[in-house]
Amino acid sequence: MTPVALTIAGSDSSGGAGIQADLKSFAACGVYGASVITALTAQNTKGVTGIHPVPADFVTAQIDAVFSDLAVGAVKIGMVAQAETIAAIADGLTRWAPRHVVLDPVMVATSGDRLLAAEAVDALRTRLFPLASLITPNLPETAALLNETTAESEADVEAHGKRLLAMGCRAVLVKGGHGHGADSIDYLIDGERSIALAAPRIATANTHGTGCSLSSAIAAGLAKGEDMETAVRNAKAWITQAIAEADRFAVGHGHGPVHHFHKYY
Repeated sequence: MTPVALTIAGSDSSGGAGIQADLKSFAACGVYGASVITALTAQNTKGVTGIHPVPADFVTAQIDAVFSDLAVGAVKIGMVAQAETIAAIADGLTRWAPRHVVLDPVMVATSGDRLLAAEAVDALRTRLFPLASLITPNLPETAALLNETTAESEADVEAHGKRLLAMGCRAVLVKGGHGHGADSIDYLIDGERSIALAAPRIATANTHGTGCSLSSAIAAGLAKGEDMETAVRNAKAWITQAIAEADRFAVGHGHGPVHHFHKYY
């Protein structure tokens, strides 16, 4: 059967992040992609100028339409925008019980624009974390979710990761793209171990959609039957190359997109 992954996220009108990046990532990783749109954004490589949330009952309708017909192997959740949307997603996933859920707690865009209402953060923790196979916060998101300062050491990252695990998710990938040093180190943390995944830090301004794309690539791997560590390792290698090839594009005047299809052109 054709592997299917579902993205539940916001739309990026410039095509570099959100639903558009997720569907590109699924396709690049050999998986059929379906989508549930939670919000429309007026957005480009320079920033977000408007957000129009989709009504929660229509988010529910999209979820039910997809799951009632398609054999969804994994779900990726990105921008959820507001508490009502989070409740609709949580109820829908509880109803349909997909095997794998990868949650990218999108709070702030690459441009610095806020994408999650402040009052919705608690709902994100309490309603969606317990449903997640994996959450994929970057270092600033990890700190914000814990009301802490940003981790500066490996020990800090591991301690923060374990605190997030205690909120109910089964594994955490703390992304190190906002860190310092020659390597960008992500940490995959579950109840038994912490695995450091290093890749050379790439000097480029074209990083729009990296978090969306990585979490989608992980979901694609899980949809294909890979175990969590394999899916994360393969996705990390793929996004690293997509970032390395990003400067082949000349798109926009701000943070340009990564090259999702670097293997093909």
